[in-house]
Amino acid sequence: MRTSRPAVSVLVARRRLLSLALVPVLGAALGLGLGSSPAHAGDGSEAKPFKVGVTAGPHAQILEAVKKYAETQGFKIQIVEFTDYVQPNAALASGDLDANVFQHKPFLDATVRDRGYKLAVAGDAVLMQFGAYSKKVKHLKDLPNGAKVGIPNDPSNGARGLLLLQDQGLIKLKADKGSAVTVLDIVDNPKKLKIVELEAAQLPRSLDDLDAATVNSNYALPAGLVPSRDAIALENPNTPFARIVIAAREQDKNAPTVQKFVKLYRSEPVKQFINTTFKGAYTASW
Repeated sequence: MRTSRPAVSVLVARRRLLSLALVPVLGAALGLGLGSSPAHAGDGSEAKPFKVGVTAGPHAQILEAVKKYAETQGFKIQIVEFTDYVQPNAALASGDLDANVFQHKPFLDATVRDRGYKLAVAGDAVLMQFGAYSKKVKHLKDLPNGAKVGIPNDPSNGARGLLLLQDQGLIKLKADKGSAVTVLDIVDNPKKLKIVELEAAQLPRSLDDLDAATVNSNYALPAGLVPSRDAIALENPNTPFARIVIAAREQDKNAPTVQKFVKLYRSEPVKQFINTTFKGAYTASW
C-alpha cells in the first residue's frame, strides 16, 4: 500500500497542473463570448477588427481612406460592402457589424420606426446633395407633359425625390406630411408627370428609359455623373437628407471603439482625401 502513494501523488499533481492550464483557456473562451463586439472593448488595439458596413462606391472609397489612416493609429477596420440600403442596417442590428456609414438621419429614423431596430447616430460623416439628372432635357422645367420621372423606391429617399420636384415647382405635396411624403401625397401635378419608383442603384442605369431621375450621389458618381456638373437640379445642402451619419447600435454609440472610429473618420487626412477626390460632390461635415 505504501508503494502506491507516490503514484497517487503524481496523478493528483498532474490533474492540478491540467486544471490550472485550463483556466486561461476557459477565461479566453468566456471573454470571447461576453465581449464578441469590439464596441465593448477598450481602445481598438485588440486583434479583432472593427467591422463597418458601407454601400459600394464613394462611401467605400472614403472608408478605405479611413482604414488606411486608422492602421497608422493601431486601429484595425474591416470593410463590408453592400449593394442596397436594407442590409447594412439589418447587419448592424444583428451584431454582424459594429457601425455603418451610408445613410442620412431621416432614413435611419424611418428604419428604426419601421423595423424596430435599436440603432442610433454615433457621429456625422459627409455631406452629399441629391440631384436630378436627365439625358433628354437641360432643366426640369423643360420636361414635357406626361414625362416619366424616376425616384428611389425606399420611403425616405423617395420622399427626397418628391420634395426636390416640389422645390422645382413641378408638383405640390400635402403640407402636413413633411419628409414622410409618398406619391399618394401629390395634390397637384400640372404636367401629369408619371412617377416611376425604382431601386436607388438602378436609377442611373435607367436614364435612357426615363425623361429624368432623382439620384443619390453615391450611385450617381460611379455612373460618371458629377452632381455639381451634371445635375439639372440639386437639393438644398442644409436639408437633413444631405447629411450622412455614422450609425451604431443604440447601446454602443458611446462605446470607446465606436467613438474612436468616429474620431478617425472625422480626421484631417480623411477630410483632405474627400475634398481632393470628390471635388464638391461629397464634402466633409467637420
